[in-house]
Amino acid sequence: MVAGTFFFAMGTLGLWRFPDVFSRAHASTKCDTLGCGLILLSMVVRSGFSLASLKMLLIIGFIWLTNATAAHVIGNTALKQGYPMLKETRTWIYRGRGE
Repeated sequence: MVAGTFFFAMGTLGLWRFPDVFSRAHASTKCDTLGCGLILLSMVVRSGFSLASLKMLLIIGFIWLTNATAAHVIGNTALKQGYPMLKETRTWIYRGRGE
C-alpha cells in the first residue's frame, strides 16, 4: 500500500515538474498504473482469494490496458493539434524517421 501511494505521489510530482504535455502524460499514466496496481494487489493479498479479489485483479488488468491507450490518444491528439514539444524529444523522433 505504501509503495502504491509513493508512485501516485511521484506521478503527481511529474505533472507539476515536467514541461510539456507528452512528458506529463507519460509520468502520470505510468505512475498511476503502477500505483493503483500495487494498492489493489496489496488489497488482494490482505483479503485472501475470494470473488472480491478476483474483481480487483480484473480491475488491475483493465487499468493496465486503458491507461496506456489513454496516454497514446492524449499524445497523438496533442501532436496533431501542434502543442509544443521539447527540442530533445523532437530530435529523437525525427532521427527515428530518417529525417
